[in-house]
Amino acid sequence: MAIIAPSLLAANFLELGNACTMLNKSEAEWFHLDVMDGSFVPNISFGLPVIEQIRKATTKVCDVHLMIVSPEKYITAFKKAGADILTVHYEACPELATTLAQIKAEGMKAGVAINPNTDAAVLAPFIKEIDLVCVMSVYPGFGGQKFIETTYEKVVALKEIITQAGASTQIEIDGGVDASNAAALTKAGADVLVAGTTVFKAADPITMIATLKQS
Repeated sequence: MAIIAPSLLAANFLELGNACTMLNKSEAEWFHLDVMDGSFVPNISFGLPVIEQIRKATTKVCDVHLMIVSPEKYITAFKKAGADILTVHYEACPELATTLAQIKAEGMKAGVAINPNTDAAVLAPFIKEIDLVCVMSVYPGFGGQKFIETTYEKVVALKEIITQAGASTQIEIDGGVDASNAAALTKAGADVLVAGTTVFKAADPITMIATLKQS
């Protein structure tokens, strides 16, 4: 049964407090918080002050996904803001091993995200140091995109890398996750499902989260 991590990027930003209250009542285990800088991705979302307030509103895991250039500059700041897991993009980290070590030194779990056109094999040398791999199943930057079908193959390949290394790395899927593909993703090897539009645009978000959880 996968961990469900609703993405607050799809919430009504004028009602973030209510969104947090709803997620606290739901079966979702994590809050997924997308930070975009308008440089690494063509969009800008929210940053440290918003995460600080969300942290105060929940005891659940804050899963922070940095879609930014030079993420190593902000590791300590995101720890102070309340991140439990800090995910950086492989494509934005020329010194990935060093960045992972910095994240762990701050007491957070270290995540690495890979874009749809990045081969999972690039993570093999680092896999034992990675707590979470975030597989982007859409191109990062905007919510509501169509799920990329080759994601299943990437998850299977990644699971094989993790198993061969004897690592305990979790696999997270981010983008286009809904009730039609959640079960197949879990079967392929996904441990965590990020869902934004699917949850927050549902008539009953709590029921939708429960449906994804049972997939």
